[in-house]
Amino acid sequence: MDGVPDGVPRVPEQRRPDSTPTPSEPSTTPGAERPAESAALRFSVLGPVRAWRGDEPVTTGSPQQRALLAALLLREGRTATAAELIDALWAEEPPSQALAAVRTYASRLRKVLDPGGEARRSGGTASAVLVSESGGYAVRDLAEDALDLTVAQDLATEAEKARSAGDLCHARETLRRALALWDGETLAGVPGPYAETQRVRLEEWRLQLVESRLDMDLEQGCHAEAVSELTALTAAHPLRERLRELLMLALYRSGRQAEALAVYADTRRLLAEELGVDPRPGLSELQQRILQADPGLAEPSSPAPEPAAVPVRPAQLPATVPDFTGRSGFVRELGDILASADGRVMAVSALAGIGGVGKTTLAVHVAHQARAAFPDGQLYVDLQGAGARAAEPETVLGSFLRALGTADSAIPDSLEERAALYRSVLAGRRVLVLLDNARDAAQVRPLLPGTDGCAALVTSRVRMLDLAGAHLIDLDVMSPDEALALFTKIVGEERVASERKAALDVVAACGFLPLAIRIAASRLAARRTWTVSVLAAKLADERRRLDELQAGDLAVKATFELGYGQLEPAQARAFRLLGLADGPDISLAAAAAVLDLPVEDTEDLLESLVDTSLLESAAPGRYRFHDLVRLYARACAERDELPPSERGSALSRLLDFYLASAAGVYAIERPGDRLVDHLEPTSYPGLRFDNRHAAQDWLYAEAICLLACVRQAAGRPETLPRAIDMLWAAHDLSESGANSKEYEATAQALVGAARSHGLGRAEARALMTLVNVHHVSGRFERAEEEAERAIRLAQESDDLLPVCWARNARGIIALYQNRHADGEEHLSRAIEHFRALGDRPGVAAALCNLSRIHLATGRTQSAVALAREGIDIYDAMGNSLRGANARYALGLALTQSGELHSAAERLQEALEVFRDSRQRLWEGMSLFRLAEVDLAARRAARAAANAEMALTVLRGIGGEWRRGNVLTVLGRALSGIGQTGRAQVCWQEAAGIYDELGSPEAAEVRALLSPVQAA
Repeated sequence: MDGVPDGVPRVPEQRRPDSTPTPSEPSTTPGAERPAESAALRFSVLGPVRAWRGDEPVTTGSPQQRALLAALLLREGRTATAAELIDALWAEEPPSQALAAVRTYASRLRKVLDPGGEARRSGGTASAVLVSESGGYAVRDLAEDALDLTVAQDLATEAEKARSAGDLCHARETLRRALALWDGETLAGVPGPYAETQRVRLEEWRLQLVESRLDMDLEQGCHAEAVSELTALTAAHPLRERLRELLMLALYRSGRQAEALAVYADTRRLLAEELGVDPRPGLSELQQRILQADPGLAEPSSPAPEPAAVPVRPAQLPATVPDFTGRSGFVRELGDILASADGRVMAVSALAGIGGVGKTTLAVHVAHQARAAFPDGQLYVDLQGAGARAAEPETVLGSFLRALGTADSAIPDSLEERAALYRSVLAGRRVLVLLDNARDAAQVRPLLPGTDGCAALVTSRVRMLDLAGAHLIDLDVMSPDEALALFTKIVGEERVASERKAALDVVAACGFLPLAIRIAASRLAARRTWTVSVLAAKLADERRRLDELQAGDLAVKATFELGYGQLEPAQARAFRLLGLADGPDISLAAAAAVLDLPVEDTEDLLESLVDTSLLESAAPGRYRFHDLVRLYARACAERDELPPSERGSALSRLLDFYLASAAGVYAIERPGDRLVDHLEPTSYPGLRFDNRHAAQDWLYAEAICLLACVRQAAGRPETLPRAIDMLWAAHDLSESGANSKEYEATAQALVGAARSHGLGRAEARALMTLVNVHHVSGRFERAEEEAERAIRLAQESDDLLPVCWARNARGIIALYQNRHADGEEHLSRAIEHFRALGDRPGVAAALCNLSRIHLATGRTQSAVALAREGIDIYDAMGNSLRGANARYALGLALTQSGELHSAAERLQEALEVFRDSRQRLWEGMSLFRLAEVDLAARRAARAAANAEMALTVLRGIGGEWRRGNVLTVLGRALSGIGQTGRAQVCWQEAAGIYDELGSPEAAEVRALLSPVQAA
């Protein structure tokens, strides 16, 4: 059947009569100036036949007149005789005045395409666009990009060249641009046999371009995204075998082998029934390769003869220091090994794990020198191995894969799958990976490239004896000569030359540690009135540094003491207090809260600390400590901060800032919601947001730091209630799928902390955050248990808000578990409680959930009424996010009542809000419900596409029960488009999920499978 040749397909040639004359030379003088009207003309045939002069549309007349224009445009400047045009417009049944009609159409077109042209041509200044010649007509003298078909042909040619050169990214993007030129059916509304022939020809070419682009999508690993599109295309073109082949490959590479084989079975049956033929050999061969789990299927099926160009070449190395000094032996040793990289792993670590010895500086310097040996890029990450929460390998792998050009949707969830994909992406490339500040070998192993041509540099405080194949280096302190050279480079030759002995005293007091020398020299360089002797005297003072320099942390602290002792009082206070906050970094606004200072003053202080190297500028408006500097700062706070209570006050202000800001985000997203009125009071203000998007951006940008603050505050009974309320106000972090694991771990910790301190009211609220986590993850039994306990504790402490939301949660959980009477009771009581609090959005939420109970028990009209009542409340309060939940509920009710068009409109409205609000769970569920509507409306192909998108969006969130529901609907949709084998695979997977969960839906799916199995 249909096939696509290698490379990008070219537009099929038109059949030309042998008598067609060759284009004659234009009658204009070479170089003659074109009038503005002609020069600006543009035409389209890949859709309705249209014309523009500049940005203004030009009227192209009746359908027959447009047919004449299309026939001339598609001849690409060649002359069409009158007989040929009559045949193109009417074939064997022309009207009696056909020739006169052709002339009339041509005259009208000439007037609109070239107004005023006769006068200019009589003066010899221009030629016509539509010319009469040899008893026929032609369109001439157009700009190269005047016709959309010509532009599409040029783009297709460019894509073919890019693909041949191995630049798949450029080829894919260029093909997307070419395909975007189509605006519906080619030559839409144009009559005549010629137009019909051209429609078929150009539609075939468009499909070939689509197949070529999808083939490149699969070569670049975009399997999950391609499945949805290919499902819809195979439904629209069921006999096109190339599309079936691509769908099989996409499903197989997405881990859906059974579905891939089912596609083959469906195709074979369809071809036998419709055409009486077997699948072409390529399709049969692919089936056999899938059955044999051919490893070659995991790679591009048609690799380019030359190495493909790397789509993305990361260059993540930090800047090397301009005054790098010494270490020549290590630089040479590492450089030689990197230059001949054959998959080896190099570890740069410090003896006894001493900090400040220059591990990172050396590794970055060597990596920069070796860049030419790694033309495909350099990756860098700080693994934060010395901190309390080292970077997780799966998080780092996600960052690396994105930097290497992998789409978010193509990145798997598990560590093992990410590591495997990472190694596959690096295969055939020469990439250098710098893993800085590693905790241990276990953290490093998943991050190693593992292929020839790549190399890894690892820095750590520990010697990685258990890292197989590593080239180990113990990096000691600098030699006296190297230390003095570094000091001189920073301070300046003139100042050091006259005080050489004092300079030697300085570097000796620094323990020859590079970081200590750099801090001391930088301070001296910034103070022109100081001499080297002054600095040496300060270092000799034991009050200015710790006892004697020793191995380990004390040596590092002595180095930091040098900088800390020279700080002004305000700087020293900022240094101490900022070190108290957990989290990888801190924003300027959060730092201002810690210091209880205006933002402008805070920025001045923080920038001055950056100048001392005691603080780093992580990004504009964000700051971070080196992990050992943070520990030292905390030690200083414990030793120097007076009164000691100021330490707790600083962290309390930070907690207040985050809580108030998170409450602001909640309020702007959910106008009128009373949760913000029932949160713990704060004494320090939060940020104000101008719009919902700015609020969301802040919440997701601060998620890691916010959760770190919550965990830190959980350790003190006086701050625990505020920490719990902050987590409750930030529950979007769990519903969106972002930071969901960290959110859940934090919620568990808060429940345990509240229980251990005997704080019943706080525990009830903490349980509500956990209820939401379990609900989102599909763990309904656990959610029910926690909600029941939350109600009891909240009632005991007379805290009605958790009672309201726990009742609401138990109502929807009961719906999922088919306990409709229980659900209705819980929701009715939730409505009573919300009304008692004056919480109208809460009432609306419970009404919408009650609507679903009514729907499940056959009360469709009341279900519609309840959902509409909820929408009215939300709309009156301007609550678009919760209003989307209400429209979702109304969409379900309208679907069951048979009002499918209205149901689709409501669900589409909800989908747009959820997508805009980054609510992945509800985005996926809206797509799932749209698929149900499509099924009810007998739009099986669209239902399959929506269900496939729902599966992609819900990956990693929503739980297995929801996945089973989507698979069931996808199976129905696939069955509707004749792909019964693949439908059976979906139902079997859904049945397995339901059986494992003990869900009653298993029986329904078994019933769907029975007819198929019987057949």
